[in-house]
Amino acid sequence: MNKALFIDRDGTIVKEVKGKTPETLGYLLTVEDLELIEGSAEAIARARKSGYKIIVITNQSAVARGWLTIAELDRINQKMYSLLLEADPEAAIDALYYSPYHKDGSVKEYSIEHDSRKPNTGMIMQAQKEHNIELKGSYMIGDSYSDMQTGINAGLINILVETGYGKTAQRKCLDEKVKIDFIASNLFDAVQYIAKTGENKQ
Repeated sequence: MNKALFIDRDGTIVKEVKGKTPETLGYLLTVEDLELIEGSAEAIARARKSGYKIIVITNQSAVARGWLTIAELDRINQKMYSLLLEADPEAAIDALYYSPYHKDGSVKEYSIEHDSRKPNTGMIMQAQKEHNIELKGSYMIGDSYSDMQTGINAGLINILVETGYGKTAQRKCLDEKVKIDFIASNLFDAVQYIAKTGENKQ
């Protein structure tokens, strides 16, 4: 079975965006606004060389809210893949799963509760089945309280990055007693930590 890094997208691999309106703050809605966080490509390449599957899992409720089409979301993801590979030819994503759902949305087909939406584990369980992943010893890496709760729900090792909303999430996790196994300054720092702990276990 494979070990995996389950990595959030916005605020972890790519930069959070300011948004065109107060309502869309933090929502990446156009391919032109996509920008990698420094070191993301190198981190993914290093993790792949260490034998980890790279699985991106991302909530994309902007689809349910009517701010983003599936076609544009796909364009954004394809651009991210391209930028990662341009930065490092080894920085390939094994799979990306997104949840376009939100119960308070305006697009009827996506305006529902759904087990794919983090902190539920639907995306992780789908990836586990499709990529033969052993969850024990796999990691959840993200910048939000929801990411850390997802990691707990799936039995993963939790790494919170301080990019994106990580510093705010750290306070909420502390208040809500949500376990964080390691706090990393960014994705590259997280992968360095994983490499070191892996070496210590050998």
